[in-house]
Amino acid sequence: MSLAGYPARVPSFLGQLLRRGAPVIALTPRDVPDQVVDPAPVPGWQRISAMCSAESQSEPDSLMVRACKYVVLVPMVYRFVVLPAMLLPVLAAGHVGVGVAVGLLLFVLNAATIVWALRVPGVLSDSMRGLLITDASVAFVANLVVGYLDPSASALTWTHLTGSVALWTVAWGIPFGLLLAALSVPLQLALSVNAITLAGNTLLLGVTIVTSTGALLMVGLGTRLALGLGIRRGREAEAAKVRRELHDTVLQALEVMALPAPGDDRHAAERLAELRGIARAQAMELRRGLAGELDLPHPTTIGEDLTLLATEMAREGLRAQLVFAEIDDSAMPEARRRAVREAAREALRNTMKHSGTNEAVLRVEERDGGIAVIARDHGSGFSDADRPAGFGISESIAARLAEVGGHSHVDSQPGRGTRVTLWVPR
Repeated sequence: MSLAGYPARVPSFLGQLLRRGAPVIALTPRDVPDQVVDPAPVPGWQRISAMCSAESQSEPDSLMVRACKYVVLVPMVYRFVVLPAMLLPVLAAGHVGVGVAVGLLLFVLNAATIVWALRVPGVLSDSMRGLLITDASVAFVANLVVGYLDPSASALTWTHLTGSVALWTVAWGIPFGLLLAALSVPLQLALSVNAITLAGNTLLLGVTIVTSTGALLMVGLGTRLALGLGIRRGREAEAAKVRRELHDTVLQALEVMALPAPGDDRHAAERLAELRGIARAQAMELRRGLAGELDLPHPTTIGEDLTLLATEMAREGLRAQLVFAEIDDSAMPEARRRAVREAAREALRNTMKHSGTNEAVLRVEERDGGIAVIARDHGSGFSDADRPAGFGISESIAARLAEVGGHSHVDSQPGRGTRVTLWVPR
């Protein structure tokens, strides 16, 4: 271990990436080590080592397998740009021969290869393997033909071959890139190239392998870090969602049941029936959440949402009057309507628990290109200085609306009630 507590060994992900190429990127990390997000200044290589040493999923992610093929497209796009740049001066000078014809054919084949690569499922597919083997075979044949018939244009075909070496390096790892580069040595000897040309071509292949390896490392490490952070943020968001749902359903229902209701000296059977109604309503909300709202009928407009909400609040002892303006929310995404509904429920339950009144008004109107829902009561109110920092306002209201691009505002004064404004875009 290093002094900063980071793993000092060479991480397995990095070794696999160099040996096996782009498919390793699809082995997504299970989480991001705490060292990676540590705000303390540490050398970058230590963060990279910590990220690469994170445990990977046992099976590659199917979406990432498909995404990895875009890494392989980089050498193809390089050839798509370089080959015309080499051909145009020759064509402009009027030197048309076998080499130029083969160069034009290679350009067309490379364009077709790009289109084909975009259609195959991923780097691990048989189609992609056949594509890369065919590409290298075409490069060798083109070099043989041009080397014997038009040696002056051999730079065109050699550029195509270096692109094949880069493809193999990125797609399958350094060993395959080195293998293809090694196979080019007998090719050059068969063409009887001089020592200077041989050295130059070999150097170009070496630079190609180093460059493609660097690109593979940058993409692989960057993708792994992004995936790890995304997984961590996703888990944090899911945990926050679970806490919020528990707060808005089970906890709120229990608190409402514990509130002293007006006329608590009434008949016990009547009070029991009211509590059972609250329990049934909460059970319905939990069931709807667990089932993804797929097997239960649900509202399709904000008006229907709030009407059901007012009925639910009436069972719990709060009379909520609804005031609707003429609005068109038929195209509003269901996620935004749900956010407004749950935020309004939290605002009304805060009225029940803290305002000292059992009456409230819910008004719906168009505002600033979106829909606003205002929950208003004439209860005891509070001052900003005395407002306690609670989970409900920060998470069940503000955070919930922020997730769908909305916002909220709470306005209250002691003795003058509270107004909570909820806004979401269309």
